[in-house]
Amino acid sequence: MKKIIIANWKMNLGYRDSMKLAQEFAGTFDQDEFHDYDIVVCPSTSSLLLNAEILKEASLSFGVQDVFWEDKGSFTGCESPKFLHEAGCRYAIIGHSERREYLGETDEMAHKKIKSALLHNITPILCVGETLSERQQHKTDNVIMRQVTKALQGIDLIPSEQIVIAYEPVWVIGTGQAIEPADAGHVFKIINQAVIDLFPLTIARSNVRIIYGGSVDGENASEFAKLEHFSGFLVGGASLKAEEFKNIIKACQ
Repeated sequence: MKKIIIANWKMNLGYRDSMKLAQEFAGTFDQDEFHDYDIVVCPSTSSLLLNAEILKEASLSFGVQDVFWEDKGSFTGCESPKFLHEAGCRYAIIGHSERREYLGETDEMAHKKIKSALLHNITPILCVGETLSERQQHKTDNVIMRQVTKALQGIDLIPSEQIVIAYEPVWVIGTGQAIEPADAGHVFKIINQAVIDLFPLTIARSNVRIIYGGSVDGENASEFAKLEHFSGFLVGGASLKAEEFKNIIKACQ
């Protein structure tokens, strides 16, 4: 499988700045140079469609920062996976810690969103990670195993479908300080074991990618790229600069 590098712009850019950065991405990531990577950009909803047109012309994929579990109906403010797929969306971030914290998103909600995304050929990017309190209480392994299992249990992944699982330790997001790569490597093994427990081995090996997110930048990316089971990055703040994002991708080579 290709490495996947995902830019999560969160709610950081206004309409004009978002368009400008999308154009910078389109001009920076030449497909001849980066054809070995899946590069995905997840802009904010307000500029999603116009950003998507720019990105598609450069053969970059676009995703959303959340998706709902119903196709249509009286769900004010929610985004339909059916409509998003029609618009060209191919990825969706699900269960991000910020949504869990501020909007009460649960493992059960993540599960429903993943099922619905897959039904409409959108690849889910499931975010998992422990809080500082959970880490201090030595609960990291249990938290990660629970989040992966509850989100994915009962899902019949077929060979044409993929899932991305992003380990983002909650306590480092936005701090500018990533965790020790060895600690991330340990969690990767926990995630990998959970995936093997849930899916046939061939599917687990070929259709699930495990990536890291949490204060990753061009300087520390290469150490994470050496980890067993590593398949890419989910990048927050560093994705707001095209050159910095490019350095992260090059660190995976």
